[in-house]
This record gives sequence, structure tokens and C-alpha cells, in this order.
Amino acid sequence: MHKITRIRSLTHSVAAAECFESRVNVEYFIAERTSFSASGGRPNVMVRIATASVAIGMAVMIVTLAIVMGFKRDISDKMVGFSSHVQVADMRASGYAEPAPVRRSAGIERLISTTDGFVSMNVYAVKGGIARTDEGVAGLALKGVEGDGAMSFFADNLLEGELPRTGDSVRYKDILLSRGVAGRLALSVGDRVEMLFVAADAPPRRDRFRVSGIYSTGMDEMDDAMALTDIRNVRRLMGGDSLAISGYEVRVDGFGLADDFADRLNRRLLLEGGDDADGLMAVSVTRLFPNVFDWLKAHNVNAVVIIVIMLTVALFNMISALLILVLERTRMVGVLKALGMNDSSLRRVFLYRAAFIVAKGVAWGDAVGLALCLIQKWTGLVKLDSEGYMLSVVPIDLGWWWLVLLNVGTVALIVVMLTVPARIVSSIKPDEAVRYE
Repeated sequence: MHKITRIRSLTHSVAAAECFESRVNVEYFIAERTSFSASGGRPNVMVRIATASVAIGMAVMIVTLAIVMGFKRDISDKMVGFSSHVQVADMRASGYAEPAPVRRSAGIERLISTTDGFVSMNVYAVKGGIARTDEGVAGLALKGVEGDGAMSFFADNLLEGELPRTGDSVRYKDILLSRGVAGRLALSVGDRVEMLFVAADAPPRRDRFRVSGIYSTGMDEMDDAMALTDIRNVRRLMGGDSLAISGYEVRVDGFGLADDFADRLNRRLLLEGGDDADGLMAVSVTRLFPNVFDWLKAHNVNAVVIIVIMLTVALFNMISALLILVLERTRMVGVLKALGMNDSSLRRVFLYRAAFIVAKGVAWGDAVGLALCLIQKWTGLVKLDSEGYMLSVVPIDLGWWWLVLLNVGTVALIVVMLTVPARIVSSIKPDEAVRYE
């Protein structure tokens, strides 16, 4: 009797839905009415498992992409902060730590500033040396800069004290050290530190500096290799030539344009640079540190693998849930077929049911994944070994565009893939289904 009542109720629901077909999607109406089982309005165990599978997969994908994007953003920004988007220097030298000195040229600066994509430019000079105290020694690349613009990156990462004074009429012998070097040499703001500079073709030179500030970018390996001072202090160590520099640091419109800008500038240096451009080459930050950026690209592969695994697990669970939903509603399918509903409409009914489950799982996954990301972003709870990962804290970067794509793509992919198992409704015969127990 109870089953007869349920069939009549369903028949009335279908009839009512068909009466308002111009305003109501019949398949959606039936899927919504049958979204919960008759026993207390609670979804069955398989539906819960499928929902949890989608939610866990979505949360893992969000956290994975947020970390990968965070690594790419933080490391790219910090590498640009250390060396700018493009460096123009004599690349015939022994290495980045101390490029061969060149003379500052108004003609070269004009070429750089008139190349499409140019934003700003700073000159710099580098001299390799050894800082020593009674507590220990540290090898450093003493980088001299001029003007506040070249110090903006380090100003954002200043821990104690102040930035070295540059560009004044008086030459100050200030030096900015990293937290790691200052700790190893037992130095504090205001202390004096002696540096020794050795050259193959000149006697060793000594100089003393006052520690004006201590910084940390989180990239300890890069931090501990560099100290900053006024460019005039480095020029004095390079022989006192007021036009001696190591090169130019150039900022462009965006990180992705650095390679193209370097290529175009190199062509101009070759064709228009003349004698002033002899030996000079423009190198983008991605080519200056290829190992770092190749390592970042490897993270993209890891993210793709994790996303594929999560989607595969969620898809298999959804297929199982869909098959169970169809088996549970075999009598309903038979009645609807007897009433004239075709197979494609019936498939859409169960695809709507599946879409409800996926959407619910995605919503829960978004909530959990975003919560975990925000906790890490605000607290820095999970730490990293900076020697292995270049950063001391797991970075998080949440972008609305990839969040939207991930949500829409996950729902669409799973529902589209479910169209194949949903074809099982075609094999159900009305005369057998109405006798199904």
C-alpha cells in the first residue's frame, strides 16, 4: 500500500511538473524532489561518501594550487628584488658575485630607457669580500647602490635599524647585513665590522663599516651572500673611478616581459651601442638564475599530478554513487518510462542529482581549503627549511581567477564524465522495473 501511494505521489508530481513545463525544468524538478531518501530526509551512505570525496579533493586542490602559486609569486618577487627584472652587465666576468667593472655611459642609459617596456633603472657596483669579527667570518658580495629606489625591496624586509644612507653629499660608511650574517658574527645595529677585499692583481684592502640595519627576506641563502652600502664605498674599493659601475638593474612592465625585453635590448646594444656596449649583455632574471626557475616549473608538474589524482578519486566515487542512485530508483525509472519520459530525460534527472552532490562537495571543499589557506597566510604556522625550499614559511597565494576556474572545471568535468554511466537507465525496462523490489 505504501509503495502504491509513493507511485501515485510521483505520478502526480510528474503531471504537475508537465503542466508547468514552460516555467519549470521537469528533469530538474524530479531530481530536486528525489534528492533525499524517504527515511528521514537524510542522504544514503554512498551519497555521503561521494560528497566527502569531492570535498576532500577540492580542499586538497585549493591548498596545492595556493602553495604552488605562492612559491612562484614569492620567489619570483624576491629574485626580482635582489637583481631586478633585467641586468645589463659585462657577462664575460667570472660570475654574478663580482662582474667586471664597466664605465657608466649616457648612451647606454638612453638605449635602455627608450626600449619598449622600460619602467626604471638603477646602477650598481659589486665587490666580493670577507667580513670578520672576533666571533667568526663570512664571505659577502658588497653591493653598492645609489638612491632610495634601489633600496625599496630591502626597506620592505628591514628587521632592525635603518637603511644605509646613500646619495648624500657626505659619503657614509653604512652597511646593511642579513639576520643570518649578523647572528653568525654577533653584530647588532650600530656595531662596527671590518671587511677584507682581495684581488688577484692588487694587494688586499681593508675597510670598516657601521651596521646601519639588519634585514631578512626569508631566502636565507641569498640574504647571507649579500650586504648593501652606498655605491661610492664600492667605487673606492674598485679604484676610485666616479663612473665605475658593475652594471644596470632594469625594471620592466611585468615579470613575464623580462625575457622579451632582454632580447630586444641585446639587439639594440649590438646595433646601436657602439664601443660603450662592448661586452655588455642584458640578461633576464629567469636566465640569470635558471636553476631556481626550473625548480619552480617542476612544482607545476607536481600540482597537475595531485589534481589528476584528486579528480580521479572523486570521479570514481561519483560513478559509484550514481549507479547506486539509479538502482535505488529503479521503480521510479520504470514508472517514468511508462508515463512516456524518454531515456535522455531520465539521464538528465540523475545527472542533476549528481550535480547536486558535486556542488555540495565543492562548496564544503572550498570552505575547508580556503580556511586552511587563510590560517597559514595569516599565521605562518607551517615552516620550511630555507636551505631546501628557499623560503622559511609555506607561502600562500589565493587568486579569484584560478579559484573560479577550478570550481567550474571540477563540476563540469565530473558531470560530463558521468554521462557515460548514466546511460544505464536505457537498459531498464518499464514492465520489469514496476515489479522491482
